[in-house]
Amino acid sequence: MKMQTERPNFLIIMSDQHSRNFMGAYGNKIVRTPNMDRLASQGMLFNNMYCASPLCVPSRMSFMTSCTPTSNRVWNNNHILSQGIPTWAHVLSAAGYETVLLGRMHFCGPDQRHGFESRPIAERNAGPVGMTPKGGPFWTKFPGSTSGQCRESVEIAGRGNTHYQWGDEEKTRISIKWLEHRAHSSETRPFAAVVGYTLPHCPYVAPRELFDYYYEHADIPKIEQNQPETIIRFRKLRGILDPPLDNERIRVARAAYYGLCEHIDNLMGQVLDAVENLGLAENTVVIYTSDHGEMAGEHGCWWKSNYYESSASVPMIVRWPGTIAPGSMNKSICSLMDIGPTLADFAGASFPYPVDGRSLRRILETGSDKTWLNETFSELSDMRGGNIPSRMIRSGPWKLWIYGDSAELPPALFNLDEDPGEIDDLGCKPEYEWIKKRLLEKIQKNWKPVEISAISKRQCEYFDLLASWGRATNPDAPDALVYPPAEFEDNVELL
Repeated sequence: MKMQTERPNFLIIMSDQHSRNFMGAYGNKIVRTPNMDRLASQGMLFNNMYCASPLCVPSRMSFMTSCTPTSNRVWNNNHILSQGIPTWAHVLSAAGYETVLLGRMHFCGPDQRHGFESRPIAERNAGPVGMTPKGGPFWTKFPGSTSGQCRESVEIAGRGNTHYQWGDEEKTRISIKWLEHRAHSSETRPFAAVVGYTLPHCPYVAPRELFDYYYEHADIPKIEQNQPETIIRFRKLRGILDPPLDNERIRVARAAYYGLCEHIDNLMGQVLDAVENLGLAENTVVIYTSDHGEMAGEHGCWWKSNYYESSASVPMIVRWPGTIAPGSMNKSICSLMDIGPTLADFAGASFPYPVDGRSLRRILETGSDKTWLNETFSELSDMRGGNIPSRMIRSGPWKLWIYGDSAELPPALFNLDEDPGEIDDLGCKPEYEWIKKRLLEKIQKNWKPVEISAISKRQCEYFDLLASWGRATNPDAPDALVYPPAEFEDNVELL
């Protein structure tokens, strides 16, 4: 492949809660994702890309800073990234790039840019915590809890149009409008833009024609009898262990999730078409990824917040014509934290301080990097579980996760080469004590769960006070997206 000399543009399309298992390019034979598959045929698909945390805010903040949740002190959705921590948007802006955020990034707190120069369209809650959302009321046909991790989120599902769908359609429209303006402007700086979608995040309600198609095609995952204690705990805390969800509820929710994945593919396709039709494709690095996955009933789990592949791994495709081999696939173990250093490397810039992410440039240009360490971490401090910190390591074929230092929650261990479905937990088998000990030493280095739990609890208390202040003062939120009247959801039908 020829090497580019001109600094490229960057266009990152980031969805929310998209399992790579629900994409044709990753082998799913049911879902229809022609645009993602087209992008994969034109670029490099990553088979072992992970999020730094299987939850929205900590994952996204690590994506932006290229540092771990522990470095950021952001372990759950009630933690606010300090304005004093730079992001790759700061790095690229300082290096002469126009940095633009088009849609979702789930920033918490008053700083809704964190280095982005502009934000032509944002999201509903883009403002101080506790602020009054702008526009029509939210979720009028079903409870707001259906966007969270609880049993009724799966049980209350169906078809129709939701405000999330409307928001993502608006983000698509404004993103295309911005690309058109940029293509015809006199601006000489390269750009780095993020198109941030909210889908296929629950509620599990999909457009009618898509839901109807997938209801006829949706599959029901089998659930293994023996599971790690941490997963039994996960299901119990979320009310989906006993009684288990019945197959009809699972089919309806999975049909909706399938439909939402195709819907986001359709929107993404419109953006990709604009890039090509406007003559921007040749010198624009296009990246598709998601902030974390979605269990969608696998192992009896839903949503995210655990370390199974469907939750902690994410899809990633990178295209740059003339530099990245089309239709290539890479098995290197990577993290969303690696995207920032990669952008900086291609831009001829660098982070002026140590970060946890690593540049993927050599892998993208040549297909391999002999110096690459096939290892990464993911971590969380789950509020639902009393802020018990947890951490995962993926090292070569091995994956181990641990929850705090509780003897009642032993580490889970899997060999993904031999057991890609993560069915056989090896953590309590004596013959694997050697690898468990080695991975535990790595996972516990510079990780202090007792300290993290205390800090996390205090930061949640800070968040609660700031939210009370926001509700009392209703501060201005110029970036917040104004949503349409409640009538937009009149065609929602719960099944």
